[in-house]
Amino acid sequence: MVDLDDPAPAGDLHAAIEQFYFAYRGFTDRPDRILERRGLGRVHHRILYFIGRRPEVSVRGLLDLLAVSKQALNAPLRQLMEMDLVRAEASTQDRRVKRLALTAAGRKLEAELTEAQTRHLRAAFDRAGAEAQRGWRAVMGELVKG
Repeated sequence: MVDLDDPAPAGDLHAAIEQFYFAYRGFTDRPDRILERRGLGRVHHRILYFIGRRPEVSVRGLLDLLAVSKQALNAPLRQLMEMDLVRAEASTQDRRVKRLALTAAGRKLEAELTEAQTRHLRAAFDRAGAEAQRGWRAVMGELVKG
């Protein structure tokens, strides 16, 4: 029996790292293929996803949320705007602030990408059960904390 109060052995942590890597690869596979057909990648997906979850987010807010530099965001965001997937409008309170939103085409693509991942997670959670899902959420919450 494993003592849950003892730290996980290094081998278990290595196995967890591998599981995490392979799970992420499986989780991103279908969206990656959808994006690839459009010449887009995961960075574009993250931008679409978070603008979709936070309509009218400012560019600064998106930078903070994604924890990336302005240089890292600039090219992919510009590409999404040129493809008419994202629009930027000046804020009514401060014209220097640009608010981002998905266009109709952007909402459609983001929904397709998110649905692929939602189906993947739902199936895994259903197979693993409620207790495993709670455990997964707890571990993910701790990983987010750093």
